[in-house]
Amino acid sequence: MALLLALAGCGESSPKPPEPSTKPSGETSAEPSDKKGFGTVFDTERKIRATLPQPESMAGWTPKNGRAHVEEQPDSPSECGADTHWDCTAVGNGSANYEAAGETVIFSVDAFPDTKAAQAACRKEESWSAKYTKKKVPPLSGVTSHAYYRNAGGLDGLDLTMCTGTVIAQVRLEGEGSDLDPATSHTLAKTFLARIQKAAAAS
Repeated sequence: MALLLALAGCGESSPKPPEPSTKPSGETSAEPSDKKGFGTVFDTERKIRATLPQPESMAGWTPKNGRAHVEEQPDSPSECGADTHWDCTAVGNGSANYEAAGETVIFSVDAFPDTKAAQAACRKEESWSAKYTKKKVPPLSGVTSHAYYRNAGGLDGLDLTMCTGTVIAQVRLEGEGSDLDPATSHTLAKTFLARIQKAAAAS
């Protein structure tokens, strides 16, 4: 099912600012707090949509598309095994894309059945992503995370991954007009983390 991102209120005609790395996107102005202990399971499309940044918190960015998906029959750890992709045990996932001045940000979230499964997937993801790392960049402070530059299919990007509670959340910056500034990635990641924590508390 397509994720509705309130596009009616943020049309394609919105002007794009020249420097997306300086734009506010603050659902919070404080440093993020890694609430590893939240046990909320995001196992419905409504709950997954609630974790994704909305246009009102993305001033200067134009919403492009989004989605939410729930696995009807999630795989168990025993079914997945050691050699499967890190998100094998996920119970659902979602994403939201925004654009500004030639830069694209992609927010994605993978939800797991409990914190143990999420932590296992987090370790696996970090090992998996190390194979594609072009250059590591500073992680987001205050939360279990790692970030790196990478090149895939001839396209440079900056990926930041956060592990918190029962989810793995990722922020990807890319685009021909992007300067791939870690500060931009961190600002957007704080917005994402605040949204996830708010959704967890509300569920």
